[in-house]
Amino acid sequence: MPSKIVVPELGESVLEATVGRWLKKVGEPVSVGEPLVELETEKVDLEVGAEKGGTLSRIEKKQGEDVKIGDVLGIIEETASAATSTRPAVQESVGAAPRLGEARLGVGESKPEPKSEPKAEPKSEQTRPSGTAPEVVATPSARQLARERGVSLEQVAAARGKSGRVTAVDVEGYLDEEKGRAAPGATSSRAESTEVGPRLGSMALGGGRIGVAEPARIASAAEARPEERVRMSRRRQTIARRLVEAQHNAAMLTTFNEVDMSAVMEIRKRWKESFKKRHGVGLGILSFFVKTSIAALREFPELNAELQDDEIVLKRYYDLGIAVGASGGLVVPVLRDADRLSFAEIEGAIKGFAEKAESGGLTLEDLRGGTFTITNGGVFGSLMSTPILNPPQVGILGLHKIQERPMSLQGQIASRPMMYVALSYDHRVVDGREAVQFLVRVKELVEDPASLMLEA
Repeated sequence: MPSKIVVPELGESVLEATVGRWLKKVGEPVSVGEPLVELETEKVDLEVGAEKGGTLSRIEKKQGEDVKIGDVLGIIEETASAATSTRPAVQESVGAAPRLGEARLGVGESKPEPKSEPKAEPKSEQTRPSGTAPEVVATPSARQLARERGVSLEQVAAARGKSGRVTAVDVEGYLDEEKGRAAPGATSSRAESTEVGPRLGSMALGGGRIGVAEPARIASAAEARPEERVRMSRRRQTIARRLVEAQHNAAMLTTFNEVDMSAVMEIRKRWKESFKKRHGVGLGILSFFVKTSIAALREFPELNAELQDDEIVLKRYYDLGIAVGASGGLVVPVLRDADRLSFAEIEGAIKGFAEKAESGGLTLEDLRGGTFTITNGGVFGSLMSTPILNPPQVGILGLHKIQERPMSLQGQIASRPMMYVALSYDHRVVDGREAVQFLVRVKELVEDPASLMLEA
């Protein structure tokens, strides 16, 4: 009896997806709960599992096609052996749930016993010619990058010494290492082609050196300038669309200030070891800006708001988005009720977001909502930038690199650790006066962290 593979519910406000890659080929056996196909959404990548065992008889939606909730992706033809083995498998898997850390959307049953599957059949297209080598566990973004660049995940895992999940960062590191090893040979090859072309042309035309050498030189230059076309992922398409929409649909302005980070740096220096020993996480600068932003948002609620038609919705809760630059693209997981969190809880949550973003473990719930966003370009070395709003929010605070600069203090020149901060805001909701005063308040609180105790 045939069983349909359909696009499941994708989460709040996510209505479409793109077929990323089929993990099974037509004619291959399928086990209950086994991942069949990867889907790319605007927020996370996920895998659709088999609800019944059998054989994949037909693929309805191919790689790169856009699909909606309920669309039929393929057909499973249930075999007699699969039908009889499905029920015991379900009974044995009571309490087993799919790992949503990787956003796999299969059913909660485990695979049937291996004896029910013909051993002679190939497992899937992920199995490499290496034969007996174990299957490599990798994130969807790592699989996609490896497929696009034509490298084996087994080779990446071996070269990088990975015993756990392979990420896109591992694949990129492997490619960089391979490029470094191949560079000398590639240079030599290009040099030879540049020299040989003119000589062959000269012999063929009896010494017409000038006329023949020039086209050969142009051809060689063209060969040395390769191009590559890479399909944009669903997440990258969404990022591009939302960034353009933010600039087209909002009256966006940015105001700047600079903050003396001396007091914060001194606190971190004094409490660094004891804080980490007690809480198991380092004391960074983001937790200070989360706390100061919340204090400033209480004074200037227009920046913790949303514009809906002709009404301004002022939000009396503080769900702060923290921008994280992952290999698959920028994501903004949300700190729920950030005003109720301690410094240690904030730092722990941010660390967890970064790890989940890189491993592909962020869930739709992690990314839902948000009332105000903080982005830290300083971790990449940015000295100053203008952050773009994260709609429908009307404010975003940009942090930057801390740099020692000479400053005038009470008539004396002294070197101080300074940081430029930027606030982008929607002028339809927030006036320039409130935006500037908000940023000044953030500056005052960061430069005098003790005042945060009074604010709390």
